[in-house]
Amino acid sequence: PGYYGEGLNAIIVFAACYLPDSNLADYHYIMENLFLYVISSLELLVAEDYMIVYLNGATPRRRMPGLGWLKKCYQMIDRRLRKNLKALIIVHPSWFIRTVLAISRPFISVKFINKIQYVHTLEELERLIPMEHVQIPDCVLQ
Repeated sequence: PGYYGEGLNAIIVFAACYLPDSNLADYHYIMENLFLYVISSLELLVAEDYMIVYLNGATPRRRMPGLGWLKKCYQMIDRRLRKNLKALIIVHPSWFIRTVLAISRPFISVKFINKIQYVHTLEELERLIPMEHVQIPDCVLQ
């Protein structure tokens, strides 16, 4: 995580290129435990406002989480965590990600939908957040 603003609010960077391949035999077990790890980390990190930067670039389709997993994550996130999220920035959004979010609209609150921002380049991201506190993986930089 990095920080932004006067109050040093958290920026959580999530790089999809590091997600496990969906062809793995124990994929569902891994994703379940990954989700629990992410939620427990958020609970510890997030006392105030925060933002999530989701780096979608350089991610093959087989590494992208499925709609069911994303829906479950959203439903299990505590109300306080959803409320304190100021922005979900999706960098290099693919057609798949935009489609998943469009399909998900009926299940997601309007307040949450309004927090989602699509960013198409790292330069555009740099205009939104201080990049000196954000580590971008090499796979995304390329």
